[in-house]
Amino acid sequence: MGENRLVQGRYRLLDLIGRGGMGEVWRARDESLGRQVAVKCLKPLGPGHDPSLAGVLRERFRREARVAAGLSHRGVTVVHDFGESDGVPYLVMELLEGRDLSRLLQDNKGHPLPVRDVEDIAAQVAAALAYTHRQGVIHRDLKPANIVRLADGTVKICDFGIARLGHDIGFTARLTGTGVALGTPHYMSPEQIGGEPVDQRSDLYSLGCVLYEIATGAPPFDLEDAWAILIGHRDTPPRPPSEHRPELPGHLQRVILDLLAKRPEERPHDAGELVRRIRAGRGAAPSGTAAEIPEARGAARLPSWTRGMTTGHKALGAGPGALSPDAGAALSVRWDAVRRDAPRRGAGNCATSHNGPADARQPVPAFPAARTAPTAERSGPDHPETLAARYEAAFALVRAGRIAEALAAYTNLAEARARVLGADHPDTLAARQETAYALGRLGRHFEAHQVYAEVLAARVRVMGPDHPDTLRCRHNLGCTLGRLGRLDDACRTALEVAAARARVLGADHPDTLVSRCEVAYAQGQSGRWEEALRIYREVAGTRARVLGPDHPDTLAARYETALSLGRLGRSADALRLYRELVVDRTRVQGPTHPETLRARHGLGVNLGRLGRWEDALTEARDVCLLREQVLGPAHPDTLVSRREIAVSLGWLGRWAEALAEYRRVAATREEVLGPDHPDTLAARGDEAHCLELLGRGTEAGELYRRLAVVRRRHASGGT
Repeated sequence: MGENRLVQGRYRLLDLIGRGGMGEVWRARDESLGRQVAVKCLKPLGPGHDPSLAGVLRERFRREARVAAGLSHRGVTVVHDFGESDGVPYLVMELLEGRDLSRLLQDNKGHPLPVRDVEDIAAQVAAALAYTHRQGVIHRDLKPANIVRLADGTVKICDFGIARLGHDIGFTARLTGTGVALGTPHYMSPEQIGGEPVDQRSDLYSLGCVLYEIATGAPPFDLEDAWAILIGHRDTPPRPPSEHRPELPGHLQRVILDLLAKRPEERPHDAGELVRRIRAGRGAAPSGTAAEIPEARGAARLPSWTRGMTTGHKALGAGPGALSPDAGAALSVRWDAVRRDAPRRGAGNCATSHNGPADARQPVPAFPAARTAPTAERSGPDHPETLAARYEAAFALVRAGRIAEALAAYTNLAEARARVLGADHPDTLAARQETAYALGRLGRHFEAHQVYAEVLAARVRVMGPDHPDTLRCRHNLGCTLGRLGRLDDACRTALEVAAARARVLGADHPDTLVSRCEVAYAQGQSGRWEEALRIYREVAGTRARVLGPDHPDTLAARYETALSLGRLGRSADALRLYRELVVDRTRVQGPTHPETLRARHGLGVNLGRLGRWEDALTEARDVCLLREQVLGPAHPDTLVSRREIAVSLGWLGRWAEALAEYRRVAATREEVLGPDHPDTLAARGDEAHCLELLGRGTEAGELYRRLAVVRRRHASGGT
């Protein structure tokens, strides 16, 4: 999107007024009605990002549009229109002339807001929540930045991007496809952090955190470390606001502390009750000083996996005792946040299964590489901020596909961190683990294995054998063993990690399920498909219960279940599962999402196995065309579909057409991968086989001989 652009022939973009993780917000003019509006556009991610991430963001954007468009209350931002323009989703909202609470605090130099303003904001937000909760909508990410106060004093809630309808909130506190926590830890309820079911009282807890901050100038747990913040939400009674601000009225402190009760049943029952309490308190004389109010009590279980979460940003940003401006700049053992909804990138060259979730460990979104040099000039080459910027720059290289450059950057960074922090410091080990990932991406699996083994030994020594980071490294080491063809060792390692994770994190924890998928994958690679099928089915059922039936991890496990059925020759059962998966993928992620197309490809393969070759050919051609449009003609998935076209043509006896397709696949692979790459050689083998079936034995024989020479050269280690 750009300035002066006309969206959908109606909304003229005038100037950019905001930019966030998901999108940009533009001041625009509605040419039809002659009024100014705000247009929120989803930002394209660019070619370096995982296609699945774009799908998740688009779905989250659509959800915000659907939820917000169904709400009509003076305390909720009005949505006028939404749709897509040139493939970019957009949302048209009322233009709010005001400041969010985060900006109000900043403009107030970090000082709390006047008591009268705090009470007024509390009453208006509570009234808006009472309305949205009656509609069955839980916001789930209430924070100062999502509450706007207009010039006339009206307060509005905005950004329903991760809201869920009340009848569909059987979810756990997880990371979204963006890698950002569902809710910001400074404002998250104990049950939301702990992965327990939430209802409207979770929003009330978040509101309590917001009111605490605007009433005192700091959130209730104003700590630098994410783990400490989470422990605070779980175990620590918040300090009474009067310790920060003695003049705070007692009734307001009571309201805030009741909202911050650890157990949902100890909070106000609903937002309507909260509105009544705030109004009654404002109209009544104080019944005591704030310091007399008892502290909140109670505790909620916080599972150990939450230690991988990052803090996010509190309203005031950086300052004395605050978080550094970028979460990635803080050096701690939790530097490497776990990105759990990344089904296609496995940390340390680990692909758990054919397309299933790997044990993905990704940093927070990357800095531009250009930031590294100015940071070094300002802070020095060995300053933690400089090292953090170098880490993010290396990660940006990975996301851009520049793996060799990323390997050099991570190697240099690991050496610098070892010199500054020590060889066994968690941040040094994190950088070394990234070098192993890059080595694996470059096909240097033996070297990757060596680095993983060294990092694992250090992690065991420093953190212990059951620390989540240690288990993650062992998981990645097991994946690499599989890449080296040591399937029994890979399976044994995966079994050991799965058992340890079940003991430490719980049997239903996402990391435990990832390890179980790795066990299934190793079993399948060893030909034990019945055992693989059993595990994939169990994982799919658990994920559906814990994460929801439409979660990407659940859908990935269902795909592996169907694939296993096909490998067992049960093509009719596989076909049924693929059809169901295509319907669900299309509904959740769209008809052209790469995972939807992968499910359609599996459907076509099993049509062929059932002898329905005309149907298989039609499906392969449709999928190939869509993959070509979405992924490009040289993408590996596109070439796999083109090969499936050739296979179907061959079974239909149309060998001349099949030969043309096989040659096209081989030529593209040779151009992209090189003439000696195994995939190129396999494609040339298909070409030779097809020539043989066409009766062109001389050409086929010559091609077979050339392939044999190359393979012998590789087998002997020659060049």
